[in-house]
Amino acid sequence: MGLSRRNLLIAGGLTIGLSACSVTGDGTADDGSGKVEVFSWWAGPGEKEGLEALVADFRQRNPGIEFDNAAVAGGAGTIARTVLATRLENNDPPDSYQVHAGLELDSDIEAGYVEDIRYLYDQQHWRDRLPKGLVEALTFDGKIYSVPVNIHRANLLWHNPALLKARGLTPPTSWAQFLTQAATLKAAGILPLSIGPAWTQKHLLECVLLGELGADGYTGLWNGTTDWKAAATQEALALFVRVLDQSDIATAAGDWQPALDKVVAGTAAYNVMGDWADAYLRTKGLVFQEGYSVAASPGSDKVYDFLSDSFTLPKGAPRRRAAEQWLIECGSVSGQDAFNPQKGSVPARLDADKAKYTGYLALAIAEWTDSATRVVGSLTHGVVAGTVRSAAVDAALALFVQDRDTMKFAAAAGG
Repeated sequence: MGLSRRNLLIAGGLTIGLSACSVTGDGTADDGSGKVEVFSWWAGPGEKEGLEALVADFRQRNPGIEFDNAAVAGGAGTIARTVLATRLENNDPPDSYQVHAGLELDSDIEAGYVEDIRYLYDQQHWRDRLPKGLVEALTFDGKIYSVPVNIHRANLLWHNPALLKARGLTPPTSWAQFLTQAATLKAAGILPLSIGPAWTQKHLLECVLLGELGADGYTGLWNGTTDWKAAATQEALALFVRVLDQSDIATAAGDWQPALDKVVAGTAAYNVMGDWADAYLRTKGLVFQEGYSVAASPGSDKVYDFLSDSFTLPKGAPRRRAAEQWLIECGSVSGQDAFNPQKGSVPARLDADKAKYTGYLALAIAEWTDSATRVVGSLTHGVVAGTVRSAAVDAALALFVQDRDTMKFAAAAGG
């Protein structure tokens, strides 16, 4: 069942400072090189600016530690995770690596690749400064393996306000309304919906399912309370096919940024993407509500389909103490307030400085902290499905966009 924001929030606390040296969990020593290698997928426009701001704050607080940026670009982390898997399998871990909060980490935990870092949570009092529901998403059998640095929202529909205004349109509040608009847009020679590679199609799928099934029905797909073969689910999947038909999937963009560029250029009306799009659009010199705007994806108003970027302490990290200092930075107020305004996300902490969040982010942080907001977890970005099930959905979706067989897809995706 989706949770209300009221059930997720707990009282915040005071800000914390960074110590010059932290205590290791198992007493082991690192190589003392004064360097930390951090593996992430933050290499594209909008993402790298956030990382650079976080690293600048880290360097200021840890002047004796050199930051080694091991970012790998592309595919919202899909390419990076392939590279990382090889390194972990070969016992060559970085000092810390990025992962989405939630079940995405389950296979690494099972393989013994990451350490339980509850001792850092105790040391830094993070349980008192993070939403209860987020801590629960990070907890596996009572243990915690990563530190969240932000909160993103996945269920968003980006558009060019001038284009819509010129045609007397407003963002659709249902997918049926989107289909009606699509006919009008096509007649005017405008692409209704731009799309990118396979993971963006999966992202669109989760937004259609959320909009059609509602928060409870969508969440039930992942906890077993919603039947994939039921009429409502089948109808939602059939609708997804119709939505996809209004896109440029035959010539899909290589990544999410060029797909979004079509909206900015006015050749496409809409693009479904998470709120990291805001940071990217700002790097192009655009102003929110003028050069671009956003609404909840159709049918999902007042629902926050969340994901969170977090960082781990791998077992066998070559520079353990430096890795701990990096994790403390990621969990700090100063680190999160440096990172998130640049990245286009809101802080995971409850005690961050809200005054630093303007434009779209002011709306986002207000909705995230609104007790009336329903919260669900993202499929595409690792919250509600582990790596094995997520891979099964990926394989099934690749076939589904070709054969359009809703029942066959349901059988494969149902887990």
